[in-house]
Amino acid sequence: MNDRGALLPAGALVLNAFVWGVSWWPFRELLGHGLHPLWATVLIYGVATLGVLAWRPQAWRGLLKYPALLLLLAAAGLTNVGFNWAVTVGDVVRVVLLFYLMPAWSVLIAWAVLGEKPTPASLFRLALALTGVVIVLKSPGTPWPVPQSAADWLSLMGGLCFAVTNVLLRKLGSTPSESRMLAMFGGGAVMACAAALAGMAWQIVPAPAFQAGGVGVAVGLCIAFLASNTALQYGAARLAASTTALVMLTEILFASGSAAMLGAADFSARTLLGGSLIVLAAVLAALARPTQMGAK
Repeated sequence: MNDRGALLPAGALVLNAFVWGVSWWPFRELLGHGLHPLWATVLIYGVATLGVLAWRPQAWRGLLKYPALLLLLAAAGLTNVGFNWAVTVGDVVRVVLLFYLMPAWSVLIAWAVLGEKPTPASLFRLALALTGVVIVLKSPGTPWPVPQSAADWLSLMGGLCFAVTNVLLRKLGSTPSESRMLAMFGGGAVMACAAALAGMAWQIVPAPAFQAGGVGVAVGLCIAFLASNTALQYGAARLAASTTALVMLTEILFASGSAAMLGAADFSARTLLGGSLIVLAAVLAALARPTQMGAK
């Protein structure tokens, strides 16, 4: 594909990264209108799941024929639970940086699931990313670099599940694409609903009390996510996987820029230094070998 022919797919990927990079704002707006991010995720991915079933009614049969797709459903769903919840309640830049440990986790998960032994280069990237995490997490008042809040834990969990999702996408590459899509969208709705119900039982997630003033934001977010995932499928199918992985890192720029403008992040020297190491590890991973990126 020539440079001109690659422009539209690359633009589609940038659109996807932009939607995810600024999604923290509408999620916070919906929270202010009485809809917790978990319930907002149920709404968004429930609509997307119905859309997939309307487009490919037979897609559900693949879930019965290939039970391993249920693992993909769980991993993709927990990715959304972790990211969408964390980015709503935590420091946006910190959340996105911890989430993008995904390439580092992939080294270990691919070793366990796919039997891909890590190379010295991949172990170097892993060490680089983990060093960045230590710097980000080490607050001046704490003796150890450990997660300081629920948002930290949710970010790390989401990134780990995103890595599992990517590895499973490679392992299940021969399954019907519409069934994989259904598993990922359905997973977002099912796992977010399960987490929200559990959170209500533990009194940490409020019941939906959606106010009419948030309807426009909810509709806009649904449309934006449907468009972004369509853009991801279009762009990723037409560009090298390594190019896709690099373009997707622009999500960090969109998240950081929007958070800076709206005062939703703390740009300390520690965060910037540790974040630089995490991003460098992700860039090196994208350049080293093809990486299949999954939809969040």
